Amino acid sequence: MLLLQYHNLLIQSILTERFSQESQPVSIDQVISDFDNVTYHISTPESKTKILVSLSIKCFNDLKKYGVEELLQREYGPYIISPPEVGYDFSMVVDLEKLPPEIEAKEALVDKIALLKRNALAAPFEKAFAQFDELAAEAAKSSLDLSVPEDSGADVMPIHYRDEESIFIKASHDRVTVIFSTVFREETDRVFGKVFLQEFVDARRRAIQDAPQVLYSHKEPPLEIRSVPGLKAADDIGFVTFVLFPRHITKDRRENCISHIQIFRDYFHYHIKCSKAYMHSRMRFRVAEFLKVLNRAKPEVAEKERKTATGRRFGAR
Repeated sequence: MLLLQYHNLLIQSILTERFSQESQPVSIDQVISDFDNVTYHISTPESKTKILVSLSIKCFNDLKKYGVEELLQREYGPYIISPPEVGYDFSMVVDLEKLPPEIEAKEALVDKIALLKRNALAAPFEKAFAQFDELAAEAAKSSLDLSVPEDSGADVMPIHYRDEESIFIKASHDRVTVIFSTVFREETDRVFGKVFLQEFVDARRRAIQDAPQVLYSHKEPPLEIRSVPGLKAADDIGFVTFVLFPRHITKDRRENCISHIQIFRDYFHYHIKCSKAYMHSRMRFRVAEFLKVLNRAKPEVAEKERKTATGRRFGAR
């Protein structure tokens, strides 16, 4: 089982090498792809000592509604440039001559830049958690209990982060619901996906009672997002719902929770593809073994009856 990293390894390796005191400044012009159609561009357009890092992400306009600009300002404030590089949504410049002298500070900066995509996608989650705090406080003041209607709470926040797939986040007074819509191109993918998701449910029932509740629905969208405009049921679309209760989103767990849940879709489809590849490799291995058996087999040759010129058989007495 592979645990995907939250940061971009290529960005981390490039910047770590460039931030090293032993390395000489060199020209950089590299485009890096990441999950969910995200693209980075690392370059040195003005000077070898000034590294420009740009990010292109499909849902940036959606993220603007949920405070991504404020979040990025908080994380990368002194390095941000405006306007961003042409064709990209966000850009920042790191001057190698103005890096902090401490090694730990340099490593922290590299890690923060490598988490650029993660931090951008964290904006709607942080907003949902803030809404949850407000709704929980209001519910406590009003002495509300579980009789609060299911459709109460904040509005659904859709994030259209892929061409045909989205994330929907809805905060309530007692939970935060995160729903992934995912497209299965093949029937086998749908079968594998259902098996994997059933394992999520069984694991929670057997051993990990504190895990978030995981629900899966095919074709029909969950009740929480049926009012979202433009959402249609289709044969190749499934919906995966995570229900985050207060114990999952305490102050000290929120950052880790955001990182884990963001990578779910990539983790999910990666393991579907790996399972199919493993089964194909086992089938090819079994066919190769059968061919070896057939090649070693020697068909029995029926002994032909032999006779002399007078009509007597050989071996007859």
